[in-house]
Amino acid sequence: MRPTLSLGIKFRKLRLTTKDVKKGFYKGNRTGAMGRHTKYGGYIIEWNKVRTYPVPSLEGFSPLFGLYQGNPKGPKDPEAYLERWKAENGVD
Repeated sequence: MRPTLSLGIKFRKLRLTTKDVKKGFYKGNRTGAMGRHTKYGGYIIEWNKVRTYPVPSLEGFSPLFGLYQGNPKGPKDPEAYLERWKAENGVD
């Protein structure tokens, strides 16, 4: 079963999206090429085209959360489990 010819022609004129093809199609986001292809199938990176970003000084920054002061084992600690069991059940 095939779609009608008119539907196929209209679809071909539409822009190709990632949902129209199977995996392996990466459209990118208009960033351009970072190099060029060789005639032997390789790729040469042109370092003058590679984007670099300056890193700001982080001297005045502090972490959003302080260091964790609780039990490092958390609920897996057997001593904490026994203490809680004794407190809730009241039987030793």
